[in-house]
Amino acid sequence: MTIAVFSDIHGSHIAFKTCLDYALKKGADTFLLLGDYLGELAYPQKTIKMLYDLKSKYPCYFVRGNKEDYWQRYEDCGEVGWKEIDSTTGALYYAYYEMTKEDRDFFRAMPVAQTIRLKEDVPDFIICHGSWKNTTDQLLPGSETAQAALDEMGKLGVSLVICGHTHRQGKICKDGKVILNPGAIGTPLESGGMTQFLLLHEDKGNWKEEFISLDYDRQAVIEELITSGLYEKAPYWCKITENLLYAGEPSHGKVLGRAMQLCQIETGQCIWPDIADKYYKQAMEEFW
Repeated sequence: MTIAVFSDIHGSHIAFKTCLDYALKKGADTFLLLGDYLGELAYPQKTIKMLYDLKSKYPCYFVRGNKEDYWQRYEDCGEVGWKEIDSTTGALYYAYYEMTKEDRDFFRAMPVAQTIRLKEDVPDFIICHGSWKNTTDQLLPGSETAQAALDEMGKLGVSLVICGHTHRQGKICKDGKVILNPGAIGTPLESGGMTQFLLLHEDKGNWKEEFISLDYDRQAVIEELITSGLYEKAPYWCKITENLLYAGEPSHGKVLGRAMQLCQIETGQCIWPDIADKYYKQAMEEFW
């Protein structure tokens, strides 16, 4: 049995297809999807159609990410607070209004985490986006959050957790407990621009991981930011995306954090999402 684990697609249907085609050629017959399906990239309906098609043909297990939480809160709060043309919320606004009500209900129904039991003779494991508690937790090597998660896994009766959110592919181990991160399909960090996912192979009653990194047509992804009009809707956010696809850093979160600091320094306060483009420009100049 071979399982493909996809996380953080962020609307990159081109990278998603590259990963999916490779997984199918390698014999993947079950799919785990860890959230943040849309977000930074263009033509989200293409990604949504791929998700529906995959779900109709193969066993699929879905959990939601922090992006799905954002759209759910936006809908529940009456669809206010975001702007169509804005570097902070323009990409969120774009993806939200490209979704149908059926799409939003599909994402809303996803749990934060699932315990996966595929066969009686292989161990159960948990899938989640950030952690099984919160979609925004970051289980990074050496972090207190990751150490706490490893300590708690024994109480949950599992020795394996698979999570996303950090956009960094890797493995954390402690006392027989393992946390795997497949990396990100759409906007991976520290990957040399490669799109990333994970294959799990059944091996003598256990799961053996295989980390996958693939090259793909990044230029086509960037061109779609322009042809879709998304670059005009979220200009500096898209500039960060374009740089990230080639350089693998800095992350949107890092640039956003610095832009907010600069806003705070100059104005005395900074309340998301009210961050002027000049602060993004200044933050980006500091990073590259």
